[in-house]
Amino acid sequence: MPRATDVDIHPDQKPDEDPSLAVRNNGGAAPPADPAPAGRREALLLLSFGGPEGHDDVMPFLENVTRGRGIPRERLEAVAEHYHHVGGVSPINDQNKALIAAVEADLAAAGIEMPVYWGNRNWAPYVEDTWRQMADDGVEHVYVFATSAYASASGCRQYHEDIARARAVTGGGPTAEKLPHYFDAPGFVRANADALAAALAELPDGVRDTARLVATAHSIPDAMAAVAGPEGHAYEAELTAAVQQVVDAAAPGRPFDLVWQSRSGPPSVPWLEPDVNDHLRALAAAGEQAVVLLPIGFVSDHLEVVWDLDNEARATAGEVGLTFVRAGTAGTHPAFVATVRELLQERRAGGPPRLGTNCPAACCFVARPTR
Repeated sequence: MPRATDVDIHPDQKPDEDPSLAVRNNGGAAPPADPAPAGRREALLLLSFGGPEGHDDVMPFLENVTRGRGIPRERLEAVAEHYHHVGGVSPINDQNKALIAAVEADLAAAGIEMPVYWGNRNWAPYVEDTWRQMADDGVEHVYVFATSAYASASGCRQYHEDIARARAVTGGGPTAEKLPHYFDAPGFVRANADALAAALAELPDGVRDTARLVATAHSIPDAMAAVAGPEGHAYEAELTAAVQQVVDAAAPGRPFDLVWQSRSGPPSVPWLEPDVNDHLRALAAAGEQAVVLLPIGFVSDHLEVVWDLDNEARATAGEVGLTFVRAGTAGTHPAFVATVRELLQERRAGGPPRLGTNCPAACCFVARPTR
C-alpha cells in the first residue's frame, strides 16, 4: 500500500519543471567564491514537507501529496488513519516551528540579524505564499535550509524544484541558493550520537553491551537510489557514512545495520531493502535479544518515526521477543541548531565549502513513467 506521511518519497516523484529553472545549489557547479554583498537584504528559509493541522485537513493534504499519481481513494483513506490516530495533526509542523525558534535565538546570540521564514511543499504555509511574503518584505536573496540531510531526488533535487516553482509562480522574487545537505556536519553527527548514547542507557544492564544497533532511513526506489548524487548511490553512501560517524562517537567499535522503512508504491517496483520489520524478525531468528533503532534518515520525530517505528516496529519487536529502544532524532539539539547557522555563515563568507555536500541541482533526475 502506498504510504504518504511526513516525508515525500514515492516511485514517480519527478515534477515536470524544466531542470534549468531550478534553484541551483550554488549555481549548479562551484559555490560562489565571493562573500555575500554588503547590505544585501537576506533571509533564511526553512523548507519542509508540510502536514495537516486537524482531521479535516488530512484527506486534502494526502490529495496534495499524491496528486497526478492515480492513487485509489481507498488507499488514501487507509493512510489517513495514521494521521487520525494522532488527532489529525502532523507532528512535523510543531517540530519545524520549534526548530525555527531555536535557529532564530541562535542567530541572534551570534549577532546575525536575519529573518527566518518557513515554507512547505504540501500544506500551509506553502512555499509559493512564503516566497511572495519574502518579496513583499524586500528580501533580495534567500538561503534555503531543507529538512532533509541527504542526496536523492526527493531529499534534495525536489527542494530545488520547489523553489523554482515558487519563483515561477511569483514572477521571480529573491534569488536563492540551497544550503548543502548536511549528513556529515559535526553538529548533526553530535546530535544523533547523543541520542544514541541516551537510548543505549535506557537498556537493561544485561543487554546494553550486546544490543544490535540498527539505523533506519526512508526507503526509495532502486532507480532513484541509482542516480542519487553526481555519481549515483549517494543516498546509501551518505547514510552509511553518517551512521559510522555517529556510532564511532557514541559506541565505538560496535557493528551496525542500515535498513529501510516507510516504503510506498506498488510491489512490482524494486525499493531499497531490507525493511526494518523484516530485519527485526531476522535478528530475533538469529538469536539477538535487544535492538536500538536509530532513525538517522530523519531530522525530527514526525509521523513516519512515531508511527512506523514507535508503533509498527515496536510491535514487531514485541512479537519476536526483542527488547526495543528507539533513539531520538536531531530535533532542536543545540549542536544541530548550530549546524544551520554554520552552514549559513559558510555560504555568506564565500569560498570553497567545508561543511556538508554540494551537488548540482540537475543531478538525481528521475523521469516520470509513461502512464
